[in-house]
Amino acid sequence: MRKIIYLLILLSTELFAQESSFFNPILPGGYPDPSICRVGNDYYIVNSSFEYFPGLPIHHSEDLVNWELVGYGLHREDQCNIEVNLVDVQSNGGIHAPTIRYHNGTFYIITTNVYSPKEEGYSTKFVNFIITAKNIEGPWSEPHILEGAPGIDPDIFFDDDGKVWYVGTHSSENPNFPGEGEIWLQEIDLENWKLKGERYYLWRGACGGIWVEGPHMYKKDGIYYLMVAEGGTSFNHAVMIALSDDVRGPYISNARNPILSSRHLFYDHWVNSTSHADMVELPDGRWYMVALGIRGDEERRSNMGRETHLIPVIWEREPFEWKEVKYEWPVCAPITGKVERLNPLPFENKAQIRNDAFVDNFNSEKLNLEWNFRRVPQKGTYSITERDGYLRLFAKPDVIKERERCSLMGIRQKESDFEYCARMIFESNNEAFESGVSLFQKDDNYFTFTVIQKNRKYLLQLKLAEPNKSPEILKEKNLEEYVSEIIFKVVSKEHSYHFMYSLDNGETFTSFANTKVNHILSKGYTGAYLGLYCTSNGQQSKEYADFDWVQYKGFQRFTNE
Repeated sequence: MRKIIYLLILLSTELFAQESSFFNPILPGGYPDPSICRVGNDYYIVNSSFEYFPGLPIHHSEDLVNWELVGYGLHREDQCNIEVNLVDVQSNGGIHAPTIRYHNGTFYIITTNVYSPKEEGYSTKFVNFIITAKNIEGPWSEPHILEGAPGIDPDIFFDDDGKVWYVGTHSSENPNFPGEGEIWLQEIDLENWKLKGERYYLWRGACGGIWVEGPHMYKKDGIYYLMVAEGGTSFNHAVMIALSDDVRGPYISNARNPILSSRHLFYDHWVNSTSHADMVELPDGRWYMVALGIRGDEERRSNMGRETHLIPVIWEREPFEWKEVKYEWPVCAPITGKVERLNPLPFENKAQIRNDAFVDNFNSEKLNLEWNFRRVPQKGTYSITERDGYLRLFAKPDVIKERERCSLMGIRQKESDFEYCARMIFESNNEAFESGVSLFQKDDNYFTFTVIQKNRKYLLQLKLAEPNKSPEILKEKNLEEYVSEIIFKVVSKEHSYHFMYSLDNGETFTSFANTKVNHILSKGYTGAYLGLYCTSNGQQSKEYADFDWVQYKGFQRFTNE
């Protein structure tokens, strides 16, 4: 009897905790470098997207814990094919560290495109630009390039005297050591989209200034606060802050820096590398921070890469005066000083509703916003109108390859444990035809689980590509003599991928192969995608595959909490 009562108490406590708390990350999946702004009671987050298209994903929330993907800042090909090149951009290039702000009825996103020309002898280009929109869902403007703006990770700051400032990052002139960065400031002429006036050099960071980046400027009670990321993008990543009574400086570093980090925790903490943050003030005067972090689900890494987390912030007043002004510093996660998995809700009676499922039956006239491509897709890559209720993916000659575009599209993997299924209808007489599903990180790091045609027979094939290795066929199997449809299933559990298939419309599934999930751990800037793939392997073709539906369900894993 006592055991039953004890279990009931535990269950009621768990249910109460879920009703009154929220789980991090608030944006699961590859959503790094978050920037946040508030318009009335609405909140918006934009994230880096690197080589993916559409670029600059934008989420909306009314309670900070339930977020809806509502659009992209870069959603048209004409935004992304000249100065902002996402057509043949290199892996881990593309769109870095945006800032989103709202001012006088207009949304602004400022960011950097990092592009390395293919031609030898040309250096990497850092193109800093601004896009604007009256409606958060778009349309967003063409990029307004800011000439003469070096470096990466720009911030746009609207001061209350009417001036608009560019806050940027670049490599220090006359650095004291390799990797020393510096934050700089210059006024922006928004009528002509130009930098103007004198350039000011503000700060080289708090703890040595190694790879200082990601600046954001705030003004509170007449004091300017400059917040940055520092220490690189791994375990030593941290958030630092400084203040000044003049936007042009000098800036005084917080003696308690870093204000957020996981560098003081053991490497096997549930989340690491927490940094690259932005803050927002709520209507009632409270503050919150969004920051990236890496879940340590697999070898202290994650297939999802860097994700967005929410952290409460309070302001504490210093016990002494500085320039006759009493000032405050932000304190992140004031009770524990770290990003927590479970946290009190920001707003009572607005519970977090975790929906780790995605279903697409392709019944809409527009492609679901969750789908992404590696680079701007070629014309004629897919269609959702050729066959009612199906997505048609055309077999282009191109295969998955660095800086190339092929018939590959995917949705973000949002949990380490998941089940992913897709039903494919196909028919081909082309010996080079191949189509199916793919789990991919980069152009040199992916699984393809596909049907291919060889010697007038269909084969089921599992292939793995890993960096610095040739793609390897892990397993092949002849299918029945005539096959016109198949359901692919991939289940991730117990640190393994289980590849299965069904030829009887899901009545039964046959196990095909098992592998470890660490083959596609995120080791760059992005997370894994679960997708669809079709190719004619170098041959011109009119072949295609039709996908009836795609289903994904993630399962939360609680380890090292």
